[in-house]
Amino acid sequence: MTYSSFRMYVSFTDAELLNALQAEDEAAFAEIYKRYCFRLFTVAYQKLRSREVAEELVQELFATLWSRRATHHIEELQPYLFSAIRYRIINYIKAEKLKAGYELYCRLSTPETTTDTEDLLALHDLQEALMAGVRKLPEKSREVFELSRLEHHSVQEISVLVNLSEKTVEYHLTKALKLLKNYLRDFLLIVIPFLLFLK
Repeated sequence: MTYSSFRMYVSFTDAELLNALQAEDEAAFAEIYKRYCFRLFTVAYQKLRSREVAEELVQELFATLWSRRATHHIEELQPYLFSAIRYRIINYIKAEKLKAGYELYCRLSTPETTTDTEDLLALHDLQEALMAGVRKLPEKSREVFELSRLEHHSVQEISVLVNLSEKTVEYHLTKALKLLKNYLRDFLLIVIPFLLFLK
């Protein structure tokens, strides 16, 4: 591929780049990357304030764009890319919140740090509240939640395991997280001050 050939893609519209991408044109993909990479990174960095994480999310997005170039149905490139990066940002934030909650659970569960009677009661209550919340979830949402958060399967893997579309899996996961948040809302009023105390 000559320099003049690469220059040709600069004048392409997004629609033309998409058509070329679906035809497995690497130069078109390179132009899309060049055109949107920094803008997507800026969006991610402004939300997360981490250069490393922002770069990782953008790289994952473009890796997915290339790997699914023949099957992805994208009507407009720019809205798709910015929607996709926002989706990844939201998922990252959710994962970090879950990680923080799990770390709290682990700290409460460690015998060396959980000798006080009130702390043990808090741990017991947390376990009971979480298990009760999970049991209250609708069957399919509970199954998706457990596969995602307890067994660490990706959305794509869960889609195959439960024979649902990826979009439906995402729906059940979002629904489960929302319902659990509601179930645990009262208990979090107790846990949050304790978490602040531990920091």
